[in-house]
Amino acid sequence: MAFGNVKNVTGVVTINWNWCKGCGFCVGFCPTKALTLSTEYNAKGYHPPYAKSPEKCHYCMYCQMICPEFSIFVTRNDETEDETKKGVTPK
Repeated sequence: MAFGNVKNVTGVVTINWNWCKGCGFCVGFCPTKALTLSTEYNAKGYHPPYAKSPEKCHYCMYCQMICPEFSIFVTRNDETEDETKKGVTPK
């Protein structure tokens, strides 16, 4: 079967509130609607996003790619496992 080696991807989505300008691109384009804008303000006076439904996240990294301020980082567990096997210590 072609899909016999498919595994669930897990990871961590990190949002740097200090860099975010509250544009909402990550919220608007998230395919699973896992993100929403916060009602709180960051130091610049913007509403940064947060994961309102982290269980819906598929770690597709689209929010990271679309963020113009580079304030979202997605670390997938399969990536950290690969680095560990190579002898690289994850940050």
